Amino acid sequence: MLQVNYIRENREKVLEGLSTRNFKQPELVDEIIKIDEERRQVQTSLDNLSAIANASAKQIGELMRNGKKEEAEVLKAETAANKDQHKKLSDQLTDAETKLHNLIVQLPNLPHHLVKAGSTAEDNEIVYEHGQPAELPSNALPHWELTSKYDIIDFELGTKIAGAGFPVYKGKGARLQRALINFFLDHATAQGYREMQVPHLVNEASGFGTGQLPDKEGQMYHAGVDNLYLIPTAEVPVTNLYRDVILKEEELPVKNTAYTPCFRREAGSYGAHVRGLNRLHQFDKVEVVQVVHPDRSYEVLEEMSSYVQSLLQELGLHYRVLRLCGGDMGFTSAMTYDMEVWSAAQQRWLEVSSVSNFETYQSNRLKLRFKGATGKTQFAHTLNGSALALPRIVASILENNQTEKGIKIPEALVKYTGFEYID
Repeated sequence: MLQVNYIRENREKVLEGLSTRNFKQPELVDEIIKIDEERRQVQTSLDNLSAIANASAKQIGELMRNGKKEEAEVLKAETAANKDQHKKLSDQLTDAETKLHNLIVQLPNLPHHLVKAGSTAEDNEIVYEHGQPAELPSNALPHWELTSKYDIIDFELGTKIAGAGFPVYKGKGARLQRALINFFLDHATAQGYREMQVPHLVNEASGFGTGQLPDKEGQMYHAGVDNLYLIPTAEVPVTNLYRDVILKEEELPVKNTAYTPCFRREAGSYGAHVRGLNRLHQFDKVEVVQVVHPDRSYEVLEEMSSYVQSLLQELGLHYRVLRLCGGDMGFTSAMTYDMEVWSAAQQRWLEVSSVSNFETYQSNRLKLRFKGATGKTQFAHTLNGSALALPRIVASILENNQTEKGIKIPEALVKYTGFEYID
């Protein structure tokens, strides 16, 4: 969440950033500034009235001690008349603060200066490409046919049990899932991330803290009776571990990782491009999250991007890195790198990871701060990345490693799967 002081003092810069993001309601900025001015005027009037009341109370006490009861009673009557005005101003202040909050949460994060303007994925910037497309046999199949051929993932059975987008993993398919989860977690902990097990449902405060609410409530599964939300990513519970926390500067960076299932309604998603594992309502993912000093957050972003790429390299996958344009970034991000893996069978790029720097956008909502040697507190920067999401990684492994003998398991995974081929 943007800070109102920053909006007021940097109006043109805020409008420029919103333009880069292709934001459709720039008029909210002037409305926020107007309501903030009204709020500050009411606050000043209220402070002055409180000062008068405090001075009057002190004077009344002195009059009573000096036996001037009648003068004290007159002053008491005047003070009582001010209480109604105090109540009126307090109500006005509460109303202004509520309006201000409701407007500010509609503003997305401002993009880093390297983020280019744009409105769709076609405007994203390719910053790196690694490897070469896999050479497949002429009879190569897409993963949804391979999973049926080898009986390792059953989409129809999942539809019977829950609905489309909830596959059932079977035999070596289930073991491949478990192998990938362990592979990703082991690598994360080796890189200094602390493994956490976190709830898979969160409350409204947690959803607001990381920016899913009120922006993405339509994409989240909601348990209405208990007013809890199924998590769309481990980022939500892991980052909220530090809501309302003041860290010591020497505790930074904080590095956590977690495996969780993720739940997304994906309303409006349909068509050939979301077939099979390409778009699911429930999927597994290992997440890495960092809380860092503001001076280091972009250095850390590059480190996290390199770390995710190292996983893709170990799995032998041809991938590219995109820096997202302003219009394609998530609501809360200041800069995002997407990693996409080439599917030789589908002849298309599949997004498998996003690594983002949120700067102070989340920490302002979370009230996540750190205290330096001077004793002054300031907001930390938060970052997170998929390391990695499993569905499209599995799809890519199946499609890019199909041979006449079967699907060859990447060498780095064999010690986790216990087998070299799915056949």
